[in-house]
Amino acid sequence: MSAGLNLADPIFHDEDKAREWLEDARWGDHPACAHCGSLNVHRLEGEAHRAGVFKCRDCREQFSVTVGSVMERSHIPLHKWVLGFHLMNASKKGMSAHQLHRTLGLTYKTAWFMAHRIREAMRDPSPAPLGGAGKIVEADETYYGKQEMPQPRSRNARTKPTKGGKVGPAGKRPIVALVERGGEARAVHMPRVTAKNVRDVLVKHADRKSRLHTDESNLYPTVGDEFAKHETVKHSAGEYVRGDVHTNSAEGFFGLFKRGMAGVYHHCGEQHLQRYLDEFSFRYSNRSKLGVNDAERARLAAKNADGKRLTYRRIDDTQDATPTD
Repeated sequence: MSAGLNLADPIFHDEDKAREWLEDARWGDHPACAHCGSLNVHRLEGEAHRAGVFKCRDCREQFSVTVGSVMERSHIPLHKWVLGFHLMNASKKGMSAHQLHRTLGLTYKTAWFMAHRIREAMRDPSPAPLGGAGKIVEADETYYGKQEMPQPRSRNARTKPTKGGKVGPAGKRPIVALVERGGEARAVHMPRVTAKNVRDVLVKHADRKSRLHTDESNLYPTVGDEFAKHETVKHSAGEYVRGDVHTNSAEGFFGLFKRGMAGVYHHCGEQHLQRYLDEFSFRYSNRSKLGVNDAERARLAAKNADGKRLTYRRIDDTQDATPTD
C-alpha cells in the first residue's frame, strides 16, 4: 500500500489539482449530471466560464463537482476540503473542530460545520448486512455520556450497583454495536435499550445466517434464536473467551470510540452522537487491516459525499446548532 498523508501533495495547495482529485473520486472517468444523472455532459471551457463547470446536454443545467454533495454552496477552498477529508480519515481517533480550525486556517464555526459535513459523507445510508453463513457477528452495548433528555423510569425501578459499588448505566446514552469478526462495524445510538429494539437493530444490520456472539445480557437470548447459532460468554463470572467465542472485537471498537471521544472530542451533544458513531464506524470498517490505507479511505469518503446535503439548520433542527468539540 502507498504511504500515508503527504502534506506536500499539490492537491492540498492547488485548487485545480484539488478539483481534479474530487472529480476523480466522485465520478472517475465518467462525469454525471448532478441534477438528472445523465452522462451526456461536457466541460465548459474558455474565459467566460469559471473552472470546473460542466453542462448537461439533456437537462441543460450547469453543475460542478460540489453540486449535489456535502460541499455544495460552500465557500471553503477546494484544497482545504481535500485536506479536511484526508485529516479526518487518517486520524484513528478523529480530529476535533479546533484542530481543523488551526490546521486549515478556518474559523472555528466553519471548521465545526465542515467536520459534520465530512461525517455525513462517511455515513452509509443503505449498508449491507454484516456476516453471513459461516461468519461471526459480535453484538454488545455500552453507555456513554449523560443523557440530555433522560428516559422516564418506573416508580418501582431500582438501580443495581456494579461490582465497584457505582450505580449502573441509568441516565447515560445507550449505544449498541455490531462487529463482524475481521470485518466491518455498525453502531447505533438509541434513547433506551430493550430486547425489542435491540432485535430491530440486529435483524436490520446482521445476516441471520451468522453465528451471533454476545455476553450474558438478557437483551439477546430471544433474538439469538433467529440466528444460525447464539453463543455467549459470561463476563460476570470472569469468562471473556471460550474457544472462538468472545465479544472482544465489539469491546475493542467501543474502546477506540471512547478514547477518541475522551481524548479528542471531549464532549458531543446527544443530538450529534450518531454522527460521531458513523465516523468511527466508517474508519473501523475501512481500516488498514482490511487493506484500506489513509488515502484510499479519504477518497472513499469523498465519493460517498455524492448525493448528500447537510445544511447548518439540519445539523440540529431541534436546538441551536452549538459547536461542541
